[in-house]
This record gives sequence, C-alpha cells and structure tokens, in this order.
Amino acid sequence: MQFEPPLITSDRLLLRLATKEDIPQILNYFTDNKTYLTPFYPQWSENFFTEEYWQIQVEIDLQEYINYLALKLFIFVQSEPTTIIGNINFGNIIRGAAQFCSVGYSLAETEQSKGYMTEALNAAIQYVFQELNLHRIMANYMPHNQRSGNLLKRLGFLVEGYARDYLLINGQWQDHILTSLTNPNWQG
Repeated sequence: MQFEPPLITSDRLLLRLATKEDIPQILNYFTDNKTYLTPFYPQWSENFFTEEYWQIQVEIDLQEYINYLALKLFIFVQSEPTTIIGNINFGNIIRGAAQFCSVGYSLAETEQSKGYMTEALNAAIQYVFQELNLHRIMANYMPHNQRSGNLLKRLGFLVEGYARDYLLINGQWQDHILTSLTNPNWQG
C-alpha cells in the first residue's frame, strides 16, 4: 500500500506537504520574505536558507506526519500551483487524554489582505478536526501582532490567557496571548 500525503483544497488554494521538487520554491518564499517574517520567527538557523537544510527538513516533515507528530503544510494558489505563498504548521500533536496540537503560520508579504490565510486555516483546521480527529488547536500571538489576533478571532479561537516571556522570537523572549479552538464534533 502506497502512502498518500494529504492534499487540502479550498476555493482558491492548495495546501500540502512539501516534496523535494518544492525546495527551490521554499527557498524563494523564505528568502523573499525574510525581512518581513523575521520579527515573528525564532532566529533563523545558520543553514535555514540552504538546499541542504531543506533536503533534510522535507523528509523530517513527511516522517513527522506519518508518525502523527506534526502536519506542516505549504500554501499554493490553485492558479499558480508551483508558487508557495505561505505555510501552516500544526505541531506538538499529543494524543491520549489530550488530543491537541499547536498551530503557527505565515503568509508572503505580497499576499496580505486577500483573505488567503483565513481561507487556508479554515480548510486546514477542518482537516485536522475531521481527518486527524484532534479535539483542540492552540494558537498564540504576540500582543503587538493584532493582525494575527484578529485572524484567530475571526476563525473562532478564544483567548485563554497571557504568557510572559513565552517564546524566543528573533532572539528575544516575547509575551504571547494564548488562544484555542475546540472541535465540536470530536469522536472518542
């Protein structure tokens, strides 16, 4: 039996795991958006912007999906299915009594304000709740990133708290607002 990774579609978008053929586009995405994304990302590893890094990372991402540990998706516009415009990472998948994960995401600076991230997250969340049968998705954002806060609110995420010095972002510990969304149709 051959393993088929997920292909998630919405009205305008395709979401899928990266393949080795996507590496040039991954590098383009992160290189083109490095300045824009840097204030919201952990410090970039020394070799992050290299083909060698992504040769390994693409395989790790596939293995993490196969082993129910993570789902790392890249976002493509259907009319340009080889150009990456963003990513959504569902990580830290925990089963057992928890049945939850965390989500992080980014979108190209040139693709902002087109509704792409709302559309992509709606489709991806539906997949995580229906196909992976997780009960809870947690998303956290820095208080000064109101664009992300507004997005999560639109998607139905509820604020649950405030964490001081929560994540090391761009070399500095940053406070985060903690939110979550639960699956109303979770099946035990």
